[in-house]
Amino acid sequence: MVTALALSAAFVIGVADFLGGTVARRSTELRALIWCVPAGLVVVLVAALPAGGSPTGPAMLWGLGAGLAGGAGLIVFFRALARGPMSVIAPVSALSAAVLPVAVGTMRGERLAIGVLVGVLLCLVAIALVSMQSDPASADAADTAEGAPIIREAVAAGQVDDGRAMAPVPGPGAVVEGGAGDEPRAGAAGPSPVTDARRRRRQGSGGGRWRVLDDGPIMAGISGACFAAFFILLKGAGDDAGLWPLVAARTGNLLVVGAALIVVMRLRGALTGPPVSGRFLVGMALLSGALDAFSNALYFVAAQRGVLSLAAVLTSLYPAITVLLARIVHGERLRGVQRIGLVVAGVGVALVTTG
Repeated sequence: MVTALALSAAFVIGVADFLGGTVARRSTELRALIWCVPAGLVVVLVAALPAGGSPTGPAMLWGLGAGLAGGAGLIVFFRALARGPMSVIAPVSALSAAVLPVAVGTMRGERLAIGVLVGVLLCLVAIALVSMQSDPASADAADTAEGAPIIREAVAAGQVDDGRAMAPVPGPGAVVEGGAGDEPRAGAAGPSPVTDARRRRRQGSGGGRWRVLDDGPIMAGISGACFAAFFILLKGAGDDAGLWPLVAARTGNLLVVGAALIVVMRLRGALTGPPVSGRFLVGMALLSGALDAFSNALYFVAAQRGVLSLAAVLTSLYPAITVLLARIVHGERLRGVQRIGLVVAGVGVALVTTG
């Protein structure tokens, strides 16, 4: 039962992250979370009412702490997804999110059967394999492929959007849609929008000291550490309070996002980037938030019925879903080592299930 719940949580998180990351690419991480986080809070609140349980003070504090950590992780994670290939960002974040709970569980004296332990170790190896970055040329190709839909929309509007700023398109003939090169088409008036957006994304939004905020893998690792704290703290809430600790957690998410909005508004005077608009994009944002909340509930039940290390590692297999969706929808390439990682993940899950 614990294995099924944790794997279901991984599947749902993978879909939610793909949808949320797609929205963030077409807008900004904060604008996406403005829709996602309240939607998630509504979902867990509706689920907590019939589930019963007493919202005790300690349980709610554990949940709130988990939500504060998770909210910070969501902001950093969505920012990373908006600036790097999903097939790299999601696995790096998951690896960081999986290792810390295993260490904490081991220190608490958790002991797993040999077969299950081998399966957990294989899952960690699988996450590491799927996390391996490609060479610069492949990264450029993936970066261009993932940005192609946005560039096409921007060209139609006469602008280029990288989630932070809008730059004019040089003129007719300058666009090489879906191309990986950095040179404009012959006779073009300037560099291609793909090249310009990618260059501005790599340069970052400020000086060198803020460059880390635009380094995808580093941000992914930071977000994973925040998610690990979420896993650990939510486990500490216990199961006597029903799903109310999740309500506190989603409230913590909302507080973090609200604080981030206040800081951005004070520093910049207004939110940058295009708004989340249109039925399709808004629907994706709301669905992402709802699915993320549902996955939290699945993990919470799994963690309360089983050991932390097992529930956290299996839930952290979500990059397999995100990577596959990114491959299908955005055309991101899967390297040979990533394919091996998916196979190893399957073997690890099989061992955990049968162990």
